[in-house]
Order: sequence, then structure tokens, then C-alpha cells
Amino acid sequence: MGYVFDFNDAVAYEKWYKHPRNRATADLECRLMIDMLGPTPGETVLDIGCGTGSSLRPFIDMGLQATGLEPSPYMLDIALKNLGHRVDLHRGYAEDLPFDDNSFNYACLVTTLEFVEDKQKAIEEAGRVAKDKLFIGVLNRYAIKGVQRRVKGVFTKSIYNRAHFFSIWELKSIIRTLLGNVPMSWRTVHQFPVGPLMITNLIDQFSLFQKFPFGTFAGMVVTLIPRFRTRPLSVRYKSKQTTGMVAG
Repeated sequence: MGYVFDFNDAVAYEKWYKHPRNRATADLECRLMIDMLGPTPGETVLDIGCGTGSSLRPFIDMGLQATGLEPSPYMLDIALKNLGHRVDLHRGYAEDLPFDDNSFNYACLVTTLEFVEDKQKAIEEAGRVAKDKLFIGVLNRYAIKGVQRRVKGVFTKSIYNRAHFFSIWELKSIIRTLLGNVPMSWRTVHQFPVGPLMITNLIDQFSLFQKFPFGTFAGMVVTLIPRFRTRPLSVRYKSKQTTGMVAG
């Protein structure tokens, strides 16, 4: 099941998100997700671990049919308040999605795997319910900000103490093991955790900088390849009876 955000966590996150700099940070991550997925209006998307709904808003604004799943009832309450009935919200867990196979065009895990107990099962489930692409956004283990957060957690209580930070190479290895040799691509943003917001965001929008593997937020898109389960069929065959001798 992993860590489920409680009431205080939900309130703290919403307060964090409302700060202009943090809002700009989250918007940049959402922009990366949209650019990498390339969705079109009318398609369907599932945000697994949708939290307060910040990563669902861009899909709704684009005209997609959006669904969010979140284990924390407190986060869901805020998401409903923020998004209203423009999105279909469900309470559930990433390791056991209550949806049929191929229910959505896209499935997204945005800073969700960090708090999930069975990360492999969560990715496997996301790949099951999506039929086109899977987006995974994680906190980069080798980013400057990632190191700062882990060091800070040694001395003070932090939500990041409960998080598993990923490297791009670790994530690629997990996906290859679970989904096979599927096409995938990655990018990062927030290369510089400090500095004037306008300048750092401008730098992050250049594709050259997004290929640096040390950005704070790493996004990966997986193009799903259909798999078919087969079973052997018995074939009845009756041999012909020969009536004559075979010449030798």
C-alpha cells in the first residue's frame, strides 16, 4: 500500500502548491508531461496518485476525458474542490487499479511511485489499463535538489523521508523487466534549483538542457506494445489407411 497522505500532509501540500514559485515548478512539470505524451482532445487519461488534482488540470483544459485515482481521502477532497465534476475521481491504490484492461489512452504516475510500496506492480497495472502510452514522472535521485532533500531528511522530519528517489537508469531497468523492449524516451526539468524563476524556467524549456540526466524532475514516456495471451489448440487429424504395399 505504501504511504498514504494524511490530513496534515494534504493541507501542507495545498499550501506549498499555492506559492507562486512552487506553482511555476509544478506547471513546468505538467508542461513536460503534455509535450512528451502529445494527447489530443477527446482521448482518455488516468492520473494514478492524482493528489489534489494539479496534474489533471492541463488534460481537462485540453478537452481530454480525465480520471483521477488517489488513496488519500483528504487529497481527494481537495481535488474535488479544485476541479469540481470536470473529472471522474476514484479512491484506490496504484497496485490494484479498479479498471478493465485498455480502459484509457494514457496512464500517468506523477511523483507517485516514490510513495508506493510495490513499485513494479504499480507500473504493471498502469501498463495494463493504458493502451497507447504511459508517463512516469519521478524525483531524480542524482539531482542537486534530490540530494538536498535526502540530507535534510536526516536531521528534520519530512515527507521526503518516506519517498524513494529514482534514477533514470533504475526506472528504465524496471520498465524493461516488466514491459519488455518497449520504446521509451526521457527528459528532465529544473536543472538549477536556485536562481531567478524566469531565467531558470526559460533554460528548462530548451530541449538540450532537458537531456541532462540530473534535473530535479525526470519524465519518461513509454509507448505500449500490445501483448496477446495465447493458448495451444488441439488439432484432430485422422491418418489415411494405405491398402497396398509400398514398393521398396
